[in-house]
Amino acid sequence: MTTRSPPGFRVGIFGKGGAGKSTVTVFLARALRGLGHTVVVLDADSTNVGLAAALGAAGDPEPLLTHFGGMVFSGGAVTCPVDDPTPLPGAEFDLGDLPPRFVVRSPEGIALLVAGKLGGLGPGAGCDGPVAKIARDLRVRVEGHDPIVVVDHKAGFEDAARGALTAVDIALVAVDPTTAALRMAGHLQATVAAIRRGVPPATQHLAQPELAALAVRLFRDARVRGVMTVLNRVATPADENYLRRVLDSEGLPPIAVFGEEPAVAAQWLRGEPLQSHALAKAGQECAREILTIGPSGG
Repeated sequence: MTTRSPPGFRVGIFGKGGAGKSTVTVFLARALRGLGHTVVVLDADSTNVGLAAALGAAGDPEPLLTHFGGMVFSGGAVTCPVDDPTPLPGAEFDLGDLPPRFVVRSPEGIALLVAGKLGGLGPGAGCDGPVAKIARDLRVRVEGHDPIVVVDHKAGFEDAARGALTAVDIALVAVDPTTAALRMAGHLQATVAAIRRGVPPATQHLAQPELAALAVRLFRDARVRGVMTVLNRVATPADENYLRRVLDSEGLPPIAVFGEEPAVAAQWLRGEPLQSHALAKAGQECAREILTIGPSGG
């Protein structure tokens, strides 16, 4: 029997390129589903592909970017949240009302949605800000109930700077054994702290005062509660100990460790469902820790 999940609970997965965000997404989503929760995964990475296969779904869904009318840069309706903070019309809906081509499901019943992909849009299609707006504004219900939504963001800090952090309860950072990953975790922590202190976003580029006021309000009303970290692709105890020391010193102790798994790397290469007992256990540890936080209710 499915247990009703915390209402509107959203986890954003962030990290540098190659840190393993999608691997964490897969095993976290499965763990949450295994605990009886209704789970929706939103692929908000505008370039990376393969998440549907990694979840074991049969085929890729059509991007929601098409459902919402396409990018503004190509004459469509979806604007960049930095240029236009206005909420995306129609972004709140029940999954059952979405045309079937826009959603696929894993064998466990995890629903996968794809915000949008730049590949295939052609030259001059513009930046992927509209994909970030879909990730920020999407509010999906499943049979009238609010699921847990796990959002796999694009690599780097860009989505966080565009306001994606305002729409998640927890920012979960995948940290691999690199200085860049450690610094990104620290930057996200500092950004979330600034949001929670009420530091307004940059709005000097917005000529219309009402848009600037809206941007400030969206950040003021942000639901983000804090930052958590997980270690990923850790191959040696020495690497793990070093990463733990640094993250502990910054108040970001890892809640789970996803070790280096050559078999999982091979599964990504071949486009196969991800399978690993060790990583499944790490996903369960991660899920339990996240659920202790609970939703903001924002």
